[in-house]
Amino acid sequence: MSRIAYVNGRYLPRAEAKVAVEDRGYQFADGVYEVCEVKGGRPVDERRHMARLDRSLKELRIARPMSPAALSVVLRETIRRNRVTDGIVYLQVTRGVAPRDFPFPGNGTRPSLVVTARNYDPARLEQQAAEGIAVVTVPDIRWQRVDIKTVALLPNVLAKQAARDQGAREAWLVDAQGRVTEGASSNAWIITRDGKLITRGLGQDILSGITRSVVIDLVRAQGLAFEERAFTVEEAYAAREAFVTSASQIVLPVVRIDGRPIGNGAPGLIASALRRDYHRYAEIG
Repeated sequence: MSRIAYVNGRYLPRAEAKVAVEDRGYQFADGVYEVCEVKGGRPVDERRHMARLDRSLKELRIARPMSPAALSVVLRETIRRNRVTDGIVYLQVTRGVAPRDFPFPGNGTRPSLVVTARNYDPARLEQQAAEGIAVVTVPDIRWQRVDIKTVALLPNVLAKQAARDQGAREAWLVDAQGRVTEGASSNAWIITRDGKLITRGLGQDILSGITRSVVIDLVRAQGLAFEERAFTVEEAYAAREAFVTSASQIVLPVVRIDGRPIGNGAPGLIASALRRDYHRYAEIG
């Protein structure tokens, strides 16, 4: 089946879906995006994702492309047309098309909207979770407003490639003080030897992950010890467990950091339990 993309009011076969050469997303990375998990054909945590999208748009002074209700219809129709059961739906909003110039274009410039959706292989993801993943640490060279979910992801691309070059799945970004900020496409967590879950607190130096927020709800509901603070790479090496969270990976145990085994080198009991229980606390549909 040919995959379908929504582009500025039209549902098109992906081979025919195009944006203008002077779209500011292409020229300047002047745009934002969201990725929602799809489970059973329904978007997961759509309300939280749309709230974060609104915040990103406001921070960059980009107009909404359509009302929240209309955008919800587009998301669901794109999921339906692509027959996605378990996968992701991706949406991107840019400032629109205008002659290439750095200042914002005139007020009449309409934002561009692209939505795509695809299935993933749940069995493959569960196998990854059962085995755990390796991460490597790299310097965090991103700009100072990574709390805005922009499409300007070149530092993340370089970090991901560095991870792949070393046989790892994810890169953890490290600030000038030697503390982990987050993953290249995920939030980073450790569990200390005394069983406390730790992830960096919100600020302009990390993205407010939707999956991160659901996991915090889950952790608090289950009465687990939890602290939002920065942790060092050395603390991560010494952790009992580690894991990452994101919409496409949910909770994914980390078993090696920079080639060093974490805990006993296998997925930990707490991370595995959080993955198992995650959708009891997420909003589906």
